[in-house]
Amino acid sequence: MSDCLFCKILAGDIPSEKVFEDEQIFVFKDIFPKASVHLLVVPKIHIDSLEELNTEHEALITHIMLALPKLARSQGLKDGFRTIINTGPGGGQEVGHLHIHILGGDNMPSFN
Repeated sequence: MSDCLFCKILAGDIPSEKVFEDEQIFVFKDIFPKASVHLLVVPKIHIDSLEELNTEHEALITHIMLALPKLARSQGLKDGFRTIINTGPGGGQEVGHLHIHILGGDNMPSFN
């Protein structure tokens, strides 16, 4: 999608601080971190949101879910981490491309 912020990052049109990349996902640091570790895990194919997933995405979602703990550990998060998927405008999704936040370390936001 030509107007998608994350697709532009994936294409290299917008710079990012890459943490990890493989054939299916791109992981980079959030430019407005909510904790000392705040990564965004983005599939390389454009999927608008969690609501758009279907059975053809099963292998991709399994790949992402299995990568999350490894990515967290690679950032020094040995005692745990938080994952967040905001879905749709009412769920706080600001970029229309499925992405998973990994947060941890100091300054973790509270739900209170």
